[in-house]
Amino acid sequence: MNCQELVDFLMEYLEGELPPEHQAAFEEHLRLCPPCVHFLATYKEAIVMGKICCQCSEAIPKEVPEDLVQAILAARRAK
Repeated sequence: MNCQELVDFLMEYLEGELPPEHQAAFEEHLRLCPPCVHFLATYKEAIVMGKICCQCSEAIPKEVPEDLVQAILAARRAK
């Protein structure tokens, strides 16, 4: 398995859905390729951060504050 194939199989690997023969090749590639180990680690961190961000307990306002609308419009006019 090469680096591109590892990326192609990444989601299946993380979801535990990679066929055994591909999983063995995937893990062997990780054993031999530090950049892919780093890529996998940062990808896992991104998933965790995404889940944390989605657990926001603050209520989203139903209406956009008028001062925000005016700031956006002013920024558009300034372009």
